[in-house]
Amino acid sequence: MDALITGLLGRAYGVMPAWTRPILRWARVDFRPPRAPSGGRVALATVVAIVASLVADALLVRLGTTLYPSTRGYVHFAFFDYARLTVIGVVIAGVGWSLVARLTSSPEWLFARLAVAVSAVLLLPDAYILSVGSPLPAVFVLVWMHFAIALVTYASLTVLAPVARGRHAR
Repeated sequence: MDALITGLLGRAYGVMPAWTRPILRWARVDFRPPRAPSGGRVALATVVAIVASLVADALLVRLGTTLYPSTRGYVHFAFFDYARLTVIGVVIAGVGWSLVARLTSSPEWLFARLAVAVSAVLLLPDAYILSVGSPLPAVFVLVWMHFAIALVTYASLTVLAPVARGRHAR
């Protein structure tokens, strides 16, 4: 199946507009991936990332409400509020890792940059809730939660569902 996907993507590269090629080269999208991790490994790494991210979130909420007692009871510190968004984000990252591992011979390089870009975009809602009156200490904790989730997810996926080196997909 990987060979079929890689073959189709490689053919698609040849018909892409010329202006996209420098961008793809910069992003190292060369359609010459190493062997991508199995779906089972990606699923396991995603579950580990979800659990570890939720633990990190809970610890940061606990730390934040201890350091900033005025944030106790803050709506976005409710477990189900942040857990729902954390699970959705980590599942999307797991799918993203699986795709990135099939697009490039440098998947960790590209995935790290995508993680930074996505994390930056995900700070926009924090900026918005700050602008409409959420307390600065609470938003500060939410920002650290985003960073923790990104780090835990990147590490879980790239370590527990690594690409196999030394042999390219055919």
